[in-house]
Amino acid sequence: MRQSQLLMNTKRDVPSEAEALSHQWMLRGGYMRQNAAGIYSYLPLGRRVLRNIEEIVRQEMDAFGAQELLMPAMQPAELWRESGRYGVYGPELIRLHDRHEREFVLGPTHEEVITSIVRQEIASYRSLPVNLYQIQTKYRDERRPRFGLLRGREFLMKDAYSFDKDWEGLDRSYRIMYETYERIFQRCGLTFRAVEADTGAMGGQGETHEFMALADIGEDTIVSCSDCSYAANLERAETAYPEIAPDAEIEDRNALKPVLVRTPNVRTIGELTAFMEINPDQVIKTLIYRADDELVGVLVRGDREVNELKVKGYLKAESVELAAEEEVAEATGAPIGYAGPVGLSMKLLVDREVAALSGGVTGANQSDAHLTGVRPGRDFSLTHTGDFRNAAEGDACPRCRGRLQFHRGIELGHVFMLGTKYSESMNAGFLDADGRQKPLIMGCYGIGVSRVMAAVAEQSISGGRLVWPMAIAPFKVHIIPIAVKDEAQMRLAEQLYHELASAGLEPLLDDRDERAGVKFKDADLAGAPLRLIIGRGAASGEVEWMGEDGIKLPLKADEAVRRAREAAASSR
Repeated sequence: MRQSQLLMNTKRDVPSEAEALSHQWMLRGGYMRQNAAGIYSYLPLGRRVLRNIEEIVRQEMDAFGAQELLMPAMQPAELWRESGRYGVYGPELIRLHDRHEREFVLGPTHEEVITSIVRQEIASYRSLPVNLYQIQTKYRDERRPRFGLLRGREFLMKDAYSFDKDWEGLDRSYRIMYETYERIFQRCGLTFRAVEADTGAMGGQGETHEFMALADIGEDTIVSCSDCSYAANLERAETAYPEIAPDAEIEDRNALKPVLVRTPNVRTIGELTAFMEINPDQVIKTLIYRADDELVGVLVRGDREVNELKVKGYLKAESVELAAEEEVAEATGAPIGYAGPVGLSMKLLVDREVAALSGGVTGANQSDAHLTGVRPGRDFSLTHTGDFRNAAEGDACPRCRGRLQFHRGIELGHVFMLGTKYSESMNAGFLDADGRQKPLIMGCYGIGVSRVMAAVAEQSISGGRLVWPMAIAPFKVHIIPIAVKDEAQMRLAEQLYHELASAGLEPLLDDRDERAGVKFKDADLAGAPLRLIIGRGAASGEVEWMGEDGIKLPLKADEAVRRAREAAASSR
């Protein structure tokens, strides 16, 4: 491509609405332009990067026998009602009606559609297993689109679906896809971690993992062990079980019943610890939640935070949210800030860390009052004890007792074992070898293709340059003659351009009559990993080579071509 013909209008100033580096640089470099909040057009430079990522995805998917198809973005709403997800998905699901008042949704994902297709096309175990995928635009009505392509309302996604006759088959399909994702992200040049995750609105009956790109701008927290391979999303992360003191020791220290203490205008943990001169880990915090149609109390230590997804999973609830102020007052007899487990008439979910305490301070279910000396198991039930809190940095690892550490991450992909969640609700089955009807065993697997582009950019900006990995760069080599009016420079530039193009290296030739400074600044935005700068040495066939590391050295033209071909070949 000749740069004079390329639609690449660069900007020198950072757009005010762009927070993430990737967002700033891709707007400045002319990779994309915003049409509305969270909705972008991909200009030629951005489309080239996306196309290269898509090609890697297709190569790796096709390599193990997955088959590509294309499903409609507009889906009948009755399919979502059939699966039971119409009400669960929430306001992110974009709904619309056609002229006949038939209701549709714009697909955020395609489990319902693929299940409806496969139940028509597959009837026998002889047709299994099968893995189908597509690369297509998805739609989610994000409340707050931000960070450019990292959280948008319209985005490009690869979604795949496996169908097996049994759980052993699903396990094989899942492992194949897991390993395929590792290869895809490695080829895209990403630094990433695979972590245990929560199923969320997707649901499922088995393992699920997220693949996270490490980046400070990431909205997800990755919890990993300092000593072993354990890693999980904060939503899913566990900790080692605390040790519980022997019963005799607890009994000695808790001989007295709870004592009521007046605590006027003391509502928060900070106010309570200051008033009573205690540490937060001596407080038992009671939070009242509405889980579907039921009020429940969740108990965690005063220095911990409730993990609502763990609560939701334990209760098998569709929705979990903090109870309204009036609900708390009616249930406890006191305003928010004074709830406690003693005498509370509702199901109590007790974090195992609380269950291990020998005693603690709680709300008294009275205004301006707390209880001291409250003993778990004696003063309130431990029937529903489990892991209901967020992990914290420094906690013991649940696998090896190493220490947990936190990182920020960008979700790139997610793999799920769905099991029969959709096949049973949508009556998608097959006949086994004995002629019995059985539900299909499903898995689903997604990669945010446009997110991958943003994540790679986020990791590839350094030293005032964006340097794309060779495998997905919009152009592999940027040829920059300093003076286009110099015949020797342009003759050598044209020679290199044709040689590199014939070798499939997708060169970009800056044939514009611009100052050298303008060309170099634009080259920093175009992000080609290799640059061949042609200046005074052109007459003797010499160029200045600049690699991904930014180091420059003089080379003969034929040597520069040889090195460029080797670099491109090693990235495949």
